[in-house]
Order: sequence, then C-alpha cells, then structure tokens
Amino acid sequence: MSKKIQWGVLGSGGIARRRTIPEGILPASNAVLAAVADAQPSVNTDVARQFGARAAASLDELLECDIDAVYLATPPAGHRDQTLACAAAGKHVLCEKPLGLSVPDAEAMVAACQRAGVRLGTAFMMRFQAQHRAALELIREGRLGQPVFGRAQLSCWYPPLPGAWRQDPASGGGGSLMDMGGHCLDLLEMFFGPVLSVSCLTRRAVHDYPSEDSAVAAVEFGSGALGVVDAFFCVPDEASQNRLELYGSRGGILARGTIGQSARGEMIAHIENPAGSYDALQARPSAAGIAIDPPPVNPYRAEIEEFSQAILEDREPSNNGLLGLQSQRVLAACYESARTRRVVSVDSPVS
Repeated sequence: MSKKIQWGVLGSGGIARRRTIPEGILPASNAVLAAVADAQPSVNTDVARQFGARAAASLDELLECDIDAVYLATPPAGHRDQTLACAAAGKHVLCEKPLGLSVPDAEAMVAACQRAGVRLGTAFMMRFQAQHRAALELIREGRLGQPVFGRAQLSCWYPPLPGAWRQDPASGGGGSLMDMGGHCLDLLEMFFGPVLSVSCLTRRAVHDYPSEDSAVAAVEFGSGALGVVDAFFCVPDEASQNRLELYGSRGGILARGTIGQSARGEMIAHIENPAGSYDALQARPSAAGIAIDPPPVNPYRAEIEEFSQAILEDREPSNNGLLGLQSQRVLAACYESARTRRVVSVDSPVS
C-alpha cells in the first residue's frame, strides 16, 4: 500500500462536497481522492469534475476502482448495506453518523468490518476540534477536579424541505436529536466517559415533518457527572450560540461556537487552584478567566488524516466504529425514554 490512502466517496453531494472533500480529503497529508459516486448522476459528474476524481455510476463501480477506503456520506438508511458491501470488497469505511437506523444496524456494521479485517470509523469530526482537544487535556490532567456537569447545545433553523432525509425517521433515523444531538452526546462522552442512563423529551414544536424538531436529554455518565444536551431544528441560526459548558469541583470551561463545523470558537476556563472554601455570600469574581485558544485545526482534515494513518499503521483509529455503536445505543435509549417518559439505561455501554 502506498503512503497515501486512496479514497472513494459515496454520496458526493451534500456534506462531502461542502466540507469533507475540500477541507478533509484534498488537503490531508496521507489521503488522495480517487473516485466519487452519488444517487444523482449530474451532481456526481459535477463533483468529479470539480475535484479531479473519477465519476463512478454506482457503489459497485466505486468498489471496482483502485481505492483503499470509502467515505459514506449517504442518508443513514443506506449505511448498513453499503458498509457490508464495502467490507466484502475489502475496503475500509469511514461512515457519517449515525452509523445506521438502529443498534442492530450498527452492530452488524461493526461485526462485518471485523470479520473482513477492515477498519470502520465514525465521522465524529468535532472530537478533533483543537479547543475541544485542549479542554479534554485539562480534564485528563485533573484541572477541573471531579467532573460534575456538562451541557452541549447544537440547534439551527431547518424548515420543511422536499426530500430532506433528516426530516423523515425512515431515512434518517430521527430528527434534531439523531442528527445534531448525536454530536453533542458524543462530545460529552469524550469529556466525561460513557453515558449510563438517559431521560429525554422530544416533540414537533414548530415544524410538521415526521421527525422531531425539538429534543432535550438529561444524562448520567459513568464518571458520576450529569449532563444535558439540547438540540433543535426550530431555533433561528443567529439565536443559537452552540454552547458547551463543562464543570468540575475545581472550575469550569465555557465555550460558544466550538460545536459545529468551524475550526474555532470562543472558549474560556475558570479554574480555582486550590479549590476555595465555602462562601456564604456566593460572590462571583469578575476575572475574565483564561482563554483556551490553541492554533486551529480543521476537524475534517484531522478526521481523514487520523483514519488514513490508522489504515497505514494497521491499528484501530481513534474515530472508530465502536464510538458509533455507543452513540447508537445512547440515542436508542433517548428515543425510548421520550416514548415511555421514563429514565432508560443504556444497553451495554462501550467503555
């Protein structure tokens, strides 16, 4: 195998065309875009021409190309069968989240790739955002003390659109919770460890499409911390600040705009060293805190480079398929909780 992974892309329109190809695969130091395929031939021809790749007419034709890995950017309803086909062809798979429509889908995908000896990855690119990595390092160093609470918010305005698969559970598996809340839940798990139980509410508050446009989940982590995720398709973009809040017994980290598709937001740490004594007046210092602002890293490039390097080194990637399986289990518990109005334990959380 060469020192650069040859990539094929299935679902070349959408996020692949907007972000993952131009920001991830093309500039990656260890990746090359070789071929693309899409359900819309005219779109695929345009993408192939735009990025200098071969236009394949189908998944079968894509798998016949000289490629090492496939990036799946198709609607989740197709992920299971497409991953199984890629694995059978000996191709590694980096799959957009969610891995599938259900936990059994994700389990089948993980098992198929393990049997075939190929790597399966989940495209949780926000794990690679530089400020998120810096916050994780502070937590691992114990600077926040005992983890106590986390909040992650990701919302947008997403009105009814013809053919929008995120607005139909049959094609996307769910709405705002599955699509945006999945990223938030995964981020909080990166900071605080696996989710053990959830209590969730979903509804269609504004839009009338089949998927939920509103979701709030309260979660319990194995570390003992608690968390909240709020994800809405019915909040104007300018009103949603995409907040990230991480608290521990010795301080907190507050961020705005780091959750999303950009490489940089605002992040401030407020850390007491050592922890102070009880203040009956509950005075709040006016100090501005410490800015967490490492050099930005494009998260799409970072996820492609990590997965490509894992293939080259024959190791498990940090953005592996088990992350996607865990996410699927947490999301399934959330939807069950919303349906039953009960606290639901996560089935066999992945540690």
